[in-house]
Amino acid sequence: MTAKKRINLALQGGGAHGAFTWGVLDVLLRDPDIEIAGMSGTSAGALNGAAVKSGLLEGGPEGAIANLEALWARMGAIGDMRLVNWMTNFGPGVANVARALEYSLQYSVAETMARLVSPYAYGPFYSNPLRPVVDAFDYDEVCADQGPRLFICATNVRSGKARVFTGDEITTDAILASACLPTMFQAVEIPDAETGEPEAYWDGGYTGNPALYPLYDKALPEDIVIININPLERTEKPVTPQQIQSRINEISFNAALLGELRSISFVQRLIASGAIAEGEMKNVKLHMISDDALMNDLSVATKSMPTPYILSELKEAGKAAATVFLAAHKDDLGARGSVNLQEMFT
Repeated sequence: MTAKKRINLALQGGGAHGAFTWGVLDVLLRDPDIEIAGMSGTSAGALNGAAVKSGLLEGGPEGAIANLEALWARMGAIGDMRLVNWMTNFGPGVANVARALEYSLQYSVAETMARLVSPYAYGPFYSNPLRPVVDAFDYDEVCADQGPRLFICATNVRSGKARVFTGDEITTDAILASACLPTMFQAVEIPDAETGEPEAYWDGGYTGNPALYPLYDKALPEDIVIININPLERTEKPVTPQQIQSRINEISFNAALLGELRSISFVQRLIASGAIAEGEMKNVKLHMISDDALMNDLSVATKSMPTPYILSELKEAGKAAATVFLAAHKDDLGARGSVNLQEMFT
C-alpha cells in the first residue's frame, strides 16, 4: 500500500470568501492518498479548521465533509445587517453581484455606519452574530490530542502581536477573536495564558493570515499547502472608493503572510547554498491553491455577504481549483515545493 501524502494546511481568513476554502477542503478530504497532519487557520480559516478536525474525529473524511456543509449552512442563514445578508435570491454571476453590492445603497449605509458607529454603541443589546455558529462546534473533538493539530491566530489589541491558540486553548471565544473585525464586532476578551489577566483580541488576519510558524514543528510534515483567498496581485489599478478599500483590505491581510513567505525563501536559499546544514531548520515545501481571477472579480463587499448563492459559487470554484492543483502537483507533495518563492520576490 502506498503511504499517504501528509500535508499541513494554511487556511486564510476572508469572511464569506472562506467558502472557497470549503470547496478545496471537500476535494482534499475525498482524496484517499492525502492525510491532513496540521492546520493553521485565521478567521474563516479557523472555522473551517475546527469543522474539519472535529468532523474527522467524529466520522473520518465523511464526517469532516458533513461538518463543513453544516458550518456553511449556518453561515448562510445568518441574518444580520452587519453581515449585509440581504441578496439571497440575487444571482446573475458572482462578479455582477460584487459590483451590485459595492454600489448599493444598503452596503453604503452599512459601511458608513461601521465607520461612524462603534460596535460598543449597542450597549447591552450587543451580540456577536457568529457566536451561535461557533458555539455549535464539539470542542471535545476540536481540542483533542488526536487528529490533525489545529492552530488558530488572533491579534492582541494591546501589544499588536499574534497569539496562537491550540489544544485546550481553543474555545468559542478564541475562534470569535480570530474573526473579530474591530469595526464590526466588540473585541473578544480572553485571559492571558501566564498572568490570567483578560486581554482583548481582534482579527488574526492583522498579524497572521494565517500564521505559518506553528506548522514548522518537527513532528509535522514539511509540506504546507496555503489555501489563498486574498489575491496577492490585482491587475488593474484601483480608482473608485470601493476598489481602493478592497485593495487596502487585501494588502493589510496579506502583509504578515508575505513576511513569513520571505523568511521561508531566505531559509531555502541558506540550505541550498550550504550555509546551514539540512535538518537544522525546516526546509518547507510550499504549495498554494488559489483562484486569483475569481477573487479579482470580488471585493471586500462580498466578504461580508454570506448568502447561499455566493457561498455555493465560491465552493464550486474551490473544488475546481483543488482538482486542478492535484492534477498538476499531487506528485510534488512530499517531494518538492510547487511555489517558486525566489520568482515571487524578485
